[in-house]
Order: sequence, then C-alpha cells, then structure tokens
Amino acid sequence: MTLVYERRGSAAQQLADILGPATRVVGSLDELSALLAGNPEELLVVLGAGTDLADAVRFAVAHRITHPALGVVLLREEVDATVLAEALRAGIREVVASAEMLTVRAACERSLALSRLLAKPTWASVPEPEATAPEGGEAKIVTVFAPKGGCGKTTLATNLAVALSAGGAHRVCLVDLDLAFGDVAIMLQLPPDRNIGEAVSIVDRLDETAVRSMLTRYRPGVDTLLAPPTPADGEKVTRGVVTEVLRIARSMFDYIVIDTAPAFNEQVLAALDASHKYVLLAAPDIPTLKNLRVALDTFDLLGFPADRRLVVLNRADAKVGLTAADIARILRTPIAANIPSSRDVPVSINRGVPIVADQPNHPVAKAVRDFAQVSLLREPATAARTPGRRLFGPRKQK
Repeated sequence: MTLVYERRGSAAQQLADILGPATRVVGSLDELSALLAGNPEELLVVLGAGTDLADAVRFAVAHRITHPALGVVLLREEVDATVLAEALRAGIREVVASAEMLTVRAACERSLALSRLLAKPTWASVPEPEATAPEGGEAKIVTVFAPKGGCGKTTLATNLAVALSAGGAHRVCLVDLDLAFGDVAIMLQLPPDRNIGEAVSIVDRLDETAVRSMLTRYRPGVDTLLAPPTPADGEKVTRGVVTEVLRIARSMFDYIVIDTAPAFNEQVLAALDASHKYVLLAAPDIPTLKNLRVALDTFDLLGFPADRRLVVLNRADAKVGLTAADIARILRTPIAANIPSSRDVPVSINRGVPIVADQPNHPVAKAVRDFAQVSLLREPATAARTPGRRLFGPRKQK
C-alpha cells in the first residue's frame, strides 16, 4: 500500500487517483506514524506539496532508523537546490515537482523497487570472515579528497572500499569525515544511528570496543563509520577525536578509506596526517581542475609528500571540449587512473549499491578495481606522517 499525506483535500484526491487503488490518504503525520508503527512492512510514503518542509524532514529522520527500507517521496511546487539538499540529507529518497504527475508516479515506482531490495538484504546469508590482525598490525589509510563538491568523491570512496575488501578477504573501514553533509549513509542506504559523533563524550577513554560499537556493517569485509546526522553534531567532532579514532581503528582493519569534506579543515587535515595515500579527485571541467591545482599547491605548502598523491580523473571520457593535453597542462601532475563516465553510476547510487558490487564487470567497476589493485593493494604501507601540523605553517619533510 502507498500511504499519502497531503493537507489539501483536492490535491490528496488527485494523488490517490494517480497512484492507484492501493493508496491510503491519511489526515496527519501522527496518523501516518501510527500506521507505520502497526504495519512495519509498508514501503512507500508520499508527502504532498502542502506538507511543511520542516515537518517532512522530521518525519523522514525519525523513520529512516525505525523503518530503514521505507521510501519517502516528497512533492514540492518548486524544487530548488536548497530543498533538495535538505531533503536528501534527511533521508528522503525522491523530491519531485507536484505538477508533473507522471514523474511523481515514476518516482514512486523507483522508490518501491529499491525498498523491496532493501527489505531483503543481499548479504544477510553470507558468513562474515574471521577477524584477524592485519599483517604488520596497522591498517593502510587512504584518504579521498576533492576541493570541489559534485566530482563523485563519495562515489569513488564507497567503490574503493568495496574493491579493497576483495569480497571479504580484507577488512575495510569506510569513514565519512564530511561531518556536516556526509553522504555515505544515504549512498549506502544505512541508518545513521551509529556514527563518529558518539566518540566526542568518551574521547579520553576510547578503546577498540567503543570504536566497534560506532560501526555500521555494510557487507562482509566492509564496515562504515558514518558522519553525525546533523551539522551541529558534526561541529563537536574535533581534530583530536578524529586522530584518536583513527589511531585505534588502525589495529582493527587492513584498510581504512576516508571520505572527506571539500575543504582543508582541521578534521580533514588530521586524516591527511594519518594517511599513507591521498587519492585526489578531478573532473574534466575548468573550475574543478583549477581547484585541484590549488589543492596540490596547498599539499606542497603543508608538506604532504608528492609520492603519496594519486590523482584520479572521473568522467574522463566526457566530451566537454577539454583534451588530455589541456588537463595535463592545468594539473601539471600524472593521472593515476581514468574513470569513464556512465549513466549506470547514478543508477547504482540510487539503489544504494556501489557499482563495483552491483556490476563487477562494468567498465567503471573495472577501472576502480584496477586502480585499487595497482596503486593501493600492491604497494607496501609506508609510515603515515606524524601529527602535529600547524594550521598555516609548512611541515618539515621527513
């Protein structure tokens, strides 16, 4: 059944007519919550354009934990970037213009298809590998960084984590350090009830048991340490918290993949200090390439070694008027991997399954896996830098 909440009676009836006979219109969000409490198998809620945005966000946040397979589709008279970002951050699966009824119905169908997959976990019956200490006693830490949003940074980080796990042969932790607007939980369709924010109040007595309690399992071989659910909670996660969590996590995994905010803040710099490799993401457009060039200069200023930097060009085959020579001229650094463009990537994101796991023979999946094999798995883990950076001072090279 599809559950619909719309304060305006005529709009509610129109939605019921479009969505079909298996639709129930409710009179309030409280009634909607009560129905979900009594029928946890429900998979689709449509919030009409008359729903206050703040109410819709509160509803979605509350039910993404108690009903993780539930899809929420929000209708708006106008869809803008601000509304879209806030809605997706809350776990709302689709935001659609209310006037486009065919699009509304298609969005509901997509959401239902995904919810049915989530209701039957792919990995539920797969035995987990035994936890053994990594060779050398310390994980290799790989930080994925892009100086501009929208490059596919989180997509690359999630796919790298799956590739490095090699089907469960290696233990990998994917850490979301975009503390204000992290997308790992949404991208992997994971409930954010466990997250790094829990370390704030116990940072002086953190141990392996405490860190393990903050992890959310994605699949055998891949655990996640998610970002806090709100930017206010993310602000409480200090550089010291990040450093201590990573110090403890090193002994628990073979690889740690860190997804970062697109900024050189203290938390990101703490991750870079601890890292063995820096994966820097580019895309074939002038603003992104310019920002990456500035970031590379900043790495030089801060003393992050050039031999640990791996530049990856995403959507490398996009026909946007830039040649390989143009890109090389702007970046002035070798490209370690070229990831092709494909419409299948956003499809995999919407399904909550990285393309490396969903379609392992896909050209994008092969490119990511080859990069992981050649640049990360086959290289020894050289020692990470010793923390102690000054915010605007250069480091001494070791």
